[in-house]
Amino acid sequence: MKYSPINASLFIKNRKNFAAKMKPSSLAVFNSNDVYPISADSTLPFQQHRDIFYLSGVDQEESILVLFPDCPKEKHREILFLKETNDHIAVWEGEKLTKEKAFETSGIKTVYWLQDMEKIMFELMTQCDTVYINTNEHYRANVETETREDRYTKWLKGKYPSHSVAKSAPILQRLRSVKDPIEIDLIQQACNITEKGFRRILNFVKPGVWEYEIEAELMHEFLRNRSKGFPYTPIIASGNNANVLHYIENNKECKAGDLILFDTAAEYANYASDLSRTIPVSGRYTDRQKAVYNAVLKVKNEATKLLVPGTIWADYHVEVGKLMTSELLGLGLLDKADVQNENPDWPAYKKYFMHGTSHHMGLDTHDYGILTEPMQANMVFTVEPGIYIPKEGFGIRLEDDVVIQKTGEPFNLMGNIPIEAEEIEEIMNS
Repeated sequence: MKYSPINASLFIKNRKNFAAKMKPSSLAVFNSNDVYPISADSTLPFQQHRDIFYLSGVDQEESILVLFPDCPKEKHREILFLKETNDHIAVWEGEKLTKEKAFETSGIKTVYWLQDMEKIMFELMTQCDTVYINTNEHYRANVETETREDRYTKWLKGKYPSHSVAKSAPILQRLRSVKDPIEIDLIQQACNITEKGFRRILNFVKPGVWEYEIEAELMHEFLRNRSKGFPYTPIIASGNNANVLHYIENNKECKAGDLILFDTAAEYANYASDLSRTIPVSGRYTDRQKAVYNAVLKVKNEATKLLVPGTIWADYHVEVGKLMTSELLGLGLLDKADVQNENPDWPAYKKYFMHGTSHHMGLDTHDYGILTEPMQANMVFTVEPGIYIPKEGFGIRLEDDVVIQKTGEPFNLMGNIPIEAEEIEEIMNS
């Protein structure tokens, strides 16, 4: 891993919090992700399943975590099963976790090799009544591939059909949504790396550069700061490309007078950051571009103030819609008749701002969180309003990542990243 070691106290605390929510005489299992094949002997770069990482810090394929708080044997209350390492693997694939290194990483004392898993699990299953399985129940999930977790769950339920089954997802949705100070520091590190990348491209962009060249500049800066790159597919959308919300081709030339909408950020230690900025290719916004830009910025700033403990996500978006409607009226994009005759299920402002304003962020870019429950201190949210005007050939989105505080306004993790139009112009022309 490129990132510096994480204090194992984070994972010890996370496991303790999860175990406290489990039923009596129950066991929970968490698996690593697969290494996914491309074709021939090629594979995609490994990405660890965020849940086993959250609970153990193990960032390695073919790993299993078992939690059994009520186990009669104290040493079996927390177990890691790992792929056995040896000299041959070290030569061909590099260093894997030893039992000693796994303890140092996770704080888990009992580590077995994966080949012993079925034998140990048989003993554990005779001692528990309920098994927690880990299913993906994120509100945006659309998974067509059978995962390693799915296969393990199928095997476990088939071999031990008499056990009661419970779900880990509701527990993790709540625990992962409220961040530990160590996690906030890691997200801040990702944001700091993102800042370096953004400042680099402000000095790089000029008419005639290509979107993919900008992507390359960002990737260079991220990698040299111990990030493995983007936590999501980067969007570098010049001109009318900005009006395609998930434009990822990044293959067009950036032309004088156009704007470039960036939705690009760095990860660090598997924690995401999520940034949007919109800059002028020529280094100066036109009066119209700046008017729309400042309207988006005003909505972002006012929306941020609404992210306080107790806020309900759906109610928040209604209030942001009112803010955006006011700005669109001021820009002449809507008139009073548009608002008076709007469809309540698709308000008039949605013609120019069709996506949501905020989502949970953390180990996943769209992180765990139950949207029907009130917001809490130490949740991390994006704030990302936008105005998209295909007829005028540009779109603008601005986005920061903020931490909800117990009192007062959220703390902006991206507060050092230029966002005022005048500051961006000054840097680009310095």
